[in-house]
Amino acid sequence: MTPQGLVFDCDGTLADTMPLHWRAWQIITERHRLHFPEERFYALGGVPSRDILKILAAEQGRSLDHLAIAHEKEEAYLPLMINVEPIHAVVEIAKAHHGKIPMAVASGGTQAIICQVLEQLQIRHLFAAVVTSEMVTNQKPAPDIFLEAARRIGVEPKHCRAYEDTDLGMTAIRAAGMEAVDVRPLRIATK
Repeated sequence: MTPQGLVFDCDGTLADTMPLHWRAWQIITERHRLHFPEERFYALGGVPSRDILKILAAEQGRSLDHLAIAHEKEEAYLPLMINVEPIHAVVEIAKAHHGKIPMAVASGGTQAIICQVLEQLQIRHLFAAVVTSEMVTNQKPAPDIFLEAARRIGVEPKHCRAYEDTDLGMTAIRAAGMEAVDVRPLRIATK
């Protein structure tokens, strides 16, 4: 298929932010005495922090303010953001298609943080739309965020190609009826 639109996840796909997010999660989970192993963190890639906190609280029989703690996690992440690097192989794909077909970002992060990451990497201008967790009701692995991204760039989902780095994200892309590209092999090939 020759795509008419491209949709990119951000964290772990366009931006090498996952190790930085993990550092912020370590601070927060220690502060609130939550058990959250690193493997689980990576398995939940693309799930908003507030939803991860709800899951952890339910599993660990805890009552906590998931929104307030999600905000704490964002605050812990902000000073680390200056260290973010692009995932060059994926950013080059976006640059190669800029001005040729419409493109969007579809991220489980928040609008404020994702736009800051894209600005930090000097790639925000490549994307006609940035769709984040606050803009949809159902999060990955539901297709909603990818469907909303396609809607905002005016391309039928079946004519979109989407890029992701997690199993949950790949499931969401396929559920949206888009062509799915797993960027994990691209990241390994360029290291």
